[in-house]
Amino acid sequence: MSEDRRAERAAQQRRDRELLRRYHEQGDTTARERLIARHLPLVRSLARRYAGRGEPLDDIEQVGAIGLIKAIDRFDLEREVSLATYATPTVVGEIKRHFRDRGWAIRVPRSLQELNARIGAAIDELTAREGRSPSVAELAEALSTSPEEVLEALEVGSAYSTLSLDVGGSDDESAPLETIGSDDQGYDRSEDRVALEPALSVLPAREREILRMRFEDGLAQTQIADRVGLSQMHVSRLIRKSLVTMREELE
Repeated sequence: MSEDRRAERAAQQRRDRELLRRYHEQGDTTARERLIARHLPLVRSLARRYAGRGEPLDDIEQVGAIGLIKAIDRFDLEREVSLATYATPTVVGEIKRHFRDRGWAIRVPRSLQELNARIGAAIDELTAREGRSPSVAELAEALSTSPEEVLEALEVGSAYSTLSLDVGGSDDESAPLETIGSDDQGYDRSEDRVALEPALSVLPAREREILRMRFEDGLAQTQIADRVGLSQMHVSRLIRKSLVTMREELE
């Protein structure tokens, strides 16, 4: 970085800190509004990295602006860090939460993810060959699996998004957005459980336990059927019905 660029950045940080001091110590809301306006380009830059994921860019920017406001309100004047550095993880966290609130957080077994991907290719192949959409039985035969597994993979696939929010935007899909620190998987799962709790609470105890065994313990339907004393077909129907109920409740 050139000397002129460093000097310009240092001057901006001093102006930011003065505005933060006026807001936090004197209650100057005009200073707060100026800080928001000055850092909206940062919000727009971060929001663009999440474009093309099913949400309008304007909505993502508005969510990011909420994160910016939270960062300004929470900023500690004792911290020796710039507002931009402090606000970035808060803005990104707010955007990620926005996407999580609109997507499924259930941990789908890898076998179902792979089957769901294979189903798409099989549908294309059978449709081209037969001139019509294939039935579930035809898909099962083509994929050497059961109709129940096909139905479950289709149901789970419609409720589950495998797109990671940690990959870069359209310019570089392989570049991570955040390179400092690491994700705490236990924390993410705790957040997921909290987000899903309202939907889970509407299910009977038996259905909640079946979903837990399927998606947390990763048990096969046949194993679950043995444990709860039902047929595999009945377990499959209960899982599909429970997922539909949860999706409707979340929406």
